[in-house]
Amino acid sequence: MDPEIQIDELSRKIEHYNFRYYQDSVSEISDFEFDQLLKQLAALENKYPEFKKSDSPTQRVGGTVTKNFVPVFHRYPMLSLDNTYNEQELRNFDDRVRKGLEGEEYEYICELKFDGISLSFTYENGVLVRGITRGDGTRGDDITHNVKTIRSLPLRVNAKNLPPDFEIRGEGFMPYTSFQKLNDEMDTLGENQYANPRNAASGSFKLQDSAETARRNLDCYLYSFISDDNHFKSHEESLLGLKTWGFNVSPGWRKVQNIDEAIAFIHEWETKRASLPLATDGIVLKINSFEQQRELGFTAKSPRWAISFKYKAENKPAILRSVNFQVGRTGAITPVANLCDINERDLPYNKVKGVHLSGTRVKRATLHNANEIERLDIQIGDTVFVEKSGEIIPKITGVDISQRIEFLTEPVVFPKKCPECGSELIRNEGEVAFLCPNDSHCPPQLKGRIEHFIHRKAMNIESLGEGKIQLLFDTNLVRTPADLYDLTYEKLLGLEKNIVNEETGKLKKISFREKTVENILKGLELSKTVPFKNVMFGLGIRFVGATVAEKLAIYFKSIEAISSATYDQLIAVPEIGGRIAKSIESYFSVPENQEMIERLRLAGIQMESDEKPVVAESDLLEGKTFVISGVFENFDRDELKNKIEVNGGRILSGVSAKLNYLLAGENMGPSKLEKARRLGVTILSEEEFLAMIAK
Repeated sequence: MDPEIQIDELSRKIEHYNFRYYQDSVSEISDFEFDQLLKQLAALENKYPEFKKSDSPTQRVGGTVTKNFVPVFHRYPMLSLDNTYNEQELRNFDDRVRKGLEGEEYEYICELKFDGISLSFTYENGVLVRGITRGDGTRGDDITHNVKTIRSLPLRVNAKNLPPDFEIRGEGFMPYTSFQKLNDEMDTLGENQYANPRNAASGSFKLQDSAETARRNLDCYLYSFISDDNHFKSHEESLLGLKTWGFNVSPGWRKVQNIDEAIAFIHEWETKRASLPLATDGIVLKINSFEQQRELGFTAKSPRWAISFKYKAENKPAILRSVNFQVGRTGAITPVANLCDINERDLPYNKVKGVHLSGTRVKRATLHNANEIERLDIQIGDTVFVEKSGEIIPKITGVDISQRIEFLTEPVVFPKKCPECGSELIRNEGEVAFLCPNDSHCPPQLKGRIEHFIHRKAMNIESLGEGKIQLLFDTNLVRTPADLYDLTYEKLLGLEKNIVNEETGKLKKISFREKTVENILKGLELSKTVPFKNVMFGLGIRFVGATVAEKLAIYFKSIEAISSATYDQLIAVPEIGGRIAKSIESYFSVPENQEMIERLRLAGIQMESDEKPVVAESDLLEGKTFVISGVFENFDRDELKNKIEVNGGRILSGVSAKLNYLLAGENMGPSKLEKARRLGVTILSEEEFLAMIAK
């Protein structure tokens, strides 16, 4: 048979089976048989590459390596939705819609809001030609090779009367099963695990090797159709049309006649969503008629015809089994609660699965410090309430005292000595944390400083993770960051060790094979090009975060100037107070630190800055403090930060009663917004900020 005809027939057959599986939930052949067809097609395409097409089913298995993702401007801006957390704001939105439509009858479409990554897909003559991330809403990254690995996404649409070109938008996500499998693999390899499925999906769609993206079984729900020819008259019609075209449309949407029915839909899914195989965080309401959507129009940031309702963080009871006291890289002692589900009270701790919370199993939660333990009045054996702050970090929010049985509980006793090295703990005046002062020999502090050094905001050595650092530490190859640059191929190859996973109690094997060693050495070499401000942050000096490190690098220009600076010279730097100045002086007075920095310099690490100091524009914002959160239309975050500083303002890291302004962009963290409102902090939009500095 002619190879071109054979390739075409195989492609059509594979896409038919793919359509039946993802759209009709029917498996006409086994997975093995399907994979054999794919291999047969790939072999033919390799032999006759001139007949391989861009929409071939073999694109779904990946194999393309992308060094850089090219930024692409969106043809239609990907605006964000306004968010709300209460019913009254939904009714206020409905009032605005009614006024905007001047008494016309209207309907809503209610859709589940999935917690993933927003994607845009462009089709020309029915063929997928481009896949782009949302980015800042104006432009995103071209990840076409990676989105082609989504098996439920049509590479070619076979339908009549298609527009010559159109755009589909959807939410790329990682199902819980794929997320758990990926984290288990990361754990086995000694890599850092992903905090939640959303982060895992975001990272997976931006992998350079599309074959690895394909292996992670990502998926996508489509929710929007855009074209220039008004192909559909309503959102409902477009969803039904997309479904018939073979797109994976979420089955959870519903058309409702009024806001009361929409709110009932929200209540219905508040508990039902827990049974879904992927993460959700709310409900989206959209006006159904496209003509009415056009009539209502847009603000500068979002459509007036849609709104997103966000569910509050899930809160569940759990049993406090025990408390561990962890030593951080700065010596701070952090109490960590070990939890189990209330139905697992009598199981051995290594057998418990934990509390099912926001799509993941939670077995540990921070208790922050001794003051928090005292405030909660918490005891071992208590029934506690746990939630995920921002759907990511587990925390204990309270104790159910009514469930306490006195003779079955015991107080949590904060240790007086370091649980790792036995040194007497200290507590500095004005600080809540207890500290281990043995910073030169306490193992967790040494290891923590190395882990901090390789962080992406520091030296960005992605080929190393906690498990690999632990192996290097346990084999005495690395005790300081400078030791990393003495590593060689011969020292690393063949290293292996069984390490206990603190979360599960299971053994995991870390081993250094050829490819692993090559990646580590390559990452170390690349880190020598990292700017001095990152190096300064990577040193891990107490109280010197990324922002302070940048200011020091710009002001003093070199490590030599910083290390020799006096207290008065240090506090002359904007935002450098007495506490930070004393910490810097103390760090550079230690001979071991001086020796390590010299070794880093000899290894080729950047120890000088070529960045220009900030040139002031005005003092309009003198004495004013800002926190920036979200995505902005006219600035990226660094540009916005610079704009505030050149006009005399200061950037703070968190919301507190001392904050003057929260500068709120799209997709900002809900916890910051709620805290700002509670504390009476002024919330500025981007337009209001521009008006402020225009004065």
